Amino acid sequence: MPNILPTIPPFARAAVFEAVGRPLAICEFPIPELQPGEALVQITCATICGSDLHSFTGRRPAPAPSVLGHEMIGRIAALGPGGLNTYDGRPLAAGDRVTWSMVWSCGECFYCRRQLRPKCEKLQKFGHEKISDRRALFGALAEYCHLPAGTAVFRVPDGLPDDVACPANCATATVAAVFRNAGCCEGKSVVVHGAGMLGLTACAMAAESGAAAVICLEPDPRRRPLASRFGATTLLDNAQPAEETRKQVFALTHGRGADVAMDFAGYPEALELGFHLLREGGRFVVAGATFPARPVQWPGELLVKRLLQIVGVYNYEPEDLGRALEFLAAAHLRYPFAELVARSFPLADINAAFDYAERQRPPRVAVVPREP
Repeated sequence: MPNILPTIPPFARAAVFEAVGRPLAICEFPIPELQPGEALVQITCATICGSDLHSFTGRRPAPAPSVLGHEMIGRIAALGPGGLNTYDGRPLAAGDRVTWSMVWSCGECFYCRRQLRPKCEKLQKFGHEKISDRRALFGALAEYCHLPAGTAVFRVPDGLPDDVACPANCATATVAAVFRNAGCCEGKSVVVHGAGMLGLTACAMAAESGAAAVICLEPDPRRRPLASRFGATTLLDNAQPAEETRKQVFALTHGRGADVAMDFAGYPEALELGFHLLREGGRFVVAGATFPARPVQWPGELLVKRLLQIVGVYNYEPEDLGRALEFLAAAHLRYPFAELVARSFPLADINAAFDYAERQRPPRVAVVPREP
């Protein structure tokens, strides 16, 4: 698509979350006047993340009214005075196909200076902010998204389909952050808890990194077979007794246990099982526990005596999004990422899209807010 400024209407439609138990409402909001460093993006594709479903159904607290959705890509419609560069310093122009970090961080506070941007003292999250006079179009389920100054923006590589690229700024980037915290996986045994969007992506990343074994744990028999197409070398049903799963993992790892375990399920039982699947000195990276649940019980004595490492990952650094896009560009044809988006709905049918996503539980459902 040429870099030609599209015709921008005075108002844009968005799906508004008003309260748990109420359908999303299609509302119109005025297109904002851009300030220096800001951008307006015409959204071409959005995908419904599990956290969107948790917010909509009340399984996790969410501000209201808000425009949900944070997995999105689009094209630059307008830039504020002075223009804007990508995160790696390249100038942007109207028509450029982009995505951006779902987490906005200031880059200057105590935590940002310590490479903990997800804990920024001025943190904002696309799709998780209450609508205000200054900022309404701040989520994926809309025709346009308003990017504040300081947003980490990335060009989407040519040849990467919309439905494959769309989850990059949540699912794929989070998995990239998990791998950054896991360290080198080449030649190692890797256990992946969960075969949803993140778990399948992790299987593929582990396979691409040269892992010696990729063991995927998934209780849903509908999801397990897909993991083998994403690089898993062994599929285990972790609905069986925990001790049986432990025996199987240890048998697959020369009796030692896994070098690395990664959790994308988040349930206490999965976290407790994962702890016991590690070898001496193994590392457990936990990213799935993002919703309220009972406390997890790990024996402190074994944590110390077995020299185990447990790392939590929440959201990601902007560099992780860059690595996620590079990974998808290089590997999306070797793995069936396009098949993970089960259906696509227009913005007008947003409640049907959420109903389908909640009932059928596919890895992703797409929403196309506006014809490109």
